[in-house]
Amino acid sequence: MSIWEWKKVDSTYNLMKNALDAASMRQEMISSNVANVNTADYKVNKVDFETILDNVSNGTAMNKTNDLHIGFGNLEDVSPVVSKRTDTTVKENGNNVDIDIEMAEEASNSIYYNAMITQLNAKYSMLRSVITK
Repeated sequence: MSIWEWKKVDSTYNLMKNALDAASMRQEMISSNVANVNTADYKVNKVDFETILDNVSNGTAMNKTNDLHIGFGNLEDVSPVVSKRTDTTVKENGNNVDIDIEMAEEASNSIYYNAMITQLNAKYSMLRSVITK
């Protein structure tokens, strides 16, 4: 089995890929939020992935029974979703970017991303070990 065939059948790989996509997208949104710290009426962008993943894994998410339906058929289908943060205090100019929150989110996301890379490298190491023996 080639590595490409293995990736197709290994749901953990696909889930890790989606988690890395979420971390990358989250970094873009944090950068955009920081860049717009003084933009009037700007609302913070946030990326939801882990909450959706948790809902799918414990069975509380919408089930996808048709390709045209909204929802997730299984864990591999979970992908990041961008939404606006509306539950934070708004400045006088209508902007709700809090630079301290954004910096904390950036640090947290960096740790998350590095942890996912470490897990992916470990997975590749196991596969390499199996192939070479």
